[in-house]
Amino acid sequence: MIEPRDIVFEADAVSALFEILNIMTDQLMEGNMVSRWDAEAVVDLQMRLSGLEEGEAVQIGIDDAALLLDGMAFTEVMSVDFPFFEMVQWTSDFVTAELRSHWSEELWLAYVGR
Repeated sequence: MIEPRDIVFEADAVSALFEILNIMTDQLMEGNMVSRWDAEAVVDLQMRLSGLEEGEAVQIGIDDAALLLDGMAFTEVMSVDFPFFEMVQWTSDFVTAELRSHWSEELWLAYVGR
């Protein structure tokens, strides 16, 4: 875990993150995206988020956040033709703002540039 943070997510954010992780898991089980996503990292993140009580913190690293953002981007692209696409976009904006806010722009740039 890189640059870990203890983060308290709103219940809606946890639900959105689980949806993203479930889509990622489905893709991995179908044999897709195995070269892009680490299945072990996806499952580990699912386990850390499962069973969180309201107001309970979970430790998330910038690498976990980047994994979630990549999964979310995949989900957004794959749902562009669905009637609920606007909801997907709203959720993407919400999750992106929530996740990115825990690390400085400098840390994000350093992580991406590594």
